[in-house]
Amino acid sequence: MELKSYQQRVIDDLANFIHLLEEKRRIDIAFQEYWTEQGVTRIESYKDNIPNVPHICAKVPTAGGKTFIAVNALNTIFGKLLEHNPNRFQFVVWLVPSLTILEQTVKSLSDPEHPYRQRLNLLFRNRVAIYEKQDLLMGADFSLDTAKEQLSIVVMSFDSLRAKKKEDRKIYQENGYLASFLLDEFTDNGHLLAEYDASALINVVRKMKPVVVVDESHNAETALSVEMLQNLNPDFILDLTATPKNNSNIISYVDAMQLKKNHMVKLPVTVANRQDKNEVIEAALLLRRQLENIAIDEEAKGGKYIRPIVLFQAQPKTDSDNTTFEKIKETLIALNIPEEQIKIKTSKINELNIDWTLRTKSFKNAI
Repeated sequence: MELKSYQQRVIDDLANFIHLLEEKRRIDIAFQEYWTEQGVTRIESYKDNIPNVPHICAKVPTAGGKTFIAVNALNTIFGKLLEHNPNRFQFVVWLVPSLTILEQTVKSLSDPEHPYRQRLNLLFRNRVAIYEKQDLLMGADFSLDTAKEQLSIVVMSFDSLRAKKKEDRKIYQENGYLASFLLDEFTDNGHLLAEYDASALINVVRKMKPVVVVDESHNAETALSVEMLQNLNPDFILDLTATPKNNSNIISYVDAMQLKKNHMVKLPVTVANRQDKNEVIEAALLLRRQLENIAIDEEAKGGKYIRPIVLFQAQPKTDSDNTTFEKIKETLIALNIPEEQIKIKTSKINELNIDWTLRTKSFKNAI
């Protein structure tokens, strides 16, 4: 599996930024110079979210292959980091917003038959190990020696770092399974969190100065999430999202039409900008009604009725101004959409368990 042209451009943009960072020695100046070289003279200043840590973002639409881009980006990032310290750990914290995405990511990165894992094996000479948080807590095939010899990727959810549950607090507790990391004489211990034991997973991670990949990074912009990132003591942070927010340092844009040109999206695509979220919803409903009229006409001519629906992708409840599924549902009802025609699908709610063949029980809007 090779990179699509737009995916390769994201990797090239990343490499160009890292080159300027090496040359300028200051993140803010490198960011400004990067966009100046692109012919953009009016760009917002670099947001130093995590002091002195490069924290940049690639804006890639949904279905654009963000995971595959991240896989290839690791090679670009570590290639430069290893030039400065050939003995450094190649350790990655891969953060995802939900358990569903966590399971999908772990599965694709672990499966030797999957193109993502095959690419990792090619780039890192088959020395790759994929972990979940529990694997590291138990020291399952994870020790000082293995960490020095391989690319180690731990896939974690944002919530697992918030330590709200007893299970999540284990990353901050003394851990005998990780005692081998205390024997490392060559790694600076100055970055350890003094309030936690040196063998605690959080301090082991900090010791390895990970590269952090933030999938769907628009979900990680609260003050708490920024603090969580800082606690990891990262060397580099790469955000990937279709909808970056205000504090993102974007270095690469991919528009939806690039996906269509590369056959990532095979159905007709119409892209339009709207002034606000309510206008987006109203425009989507209008288009659905137009398609409904076409479907009814086709059925009247003897064709098969195909029911059009609208899919709204809601945001999680991580921020007060996020457009959650509850808010979208309220808006739809206010626009006179019958509540029985609105269905919700989340990791905990599934209202789509219906008979798709029955028009009388049909729905027209899904969130």
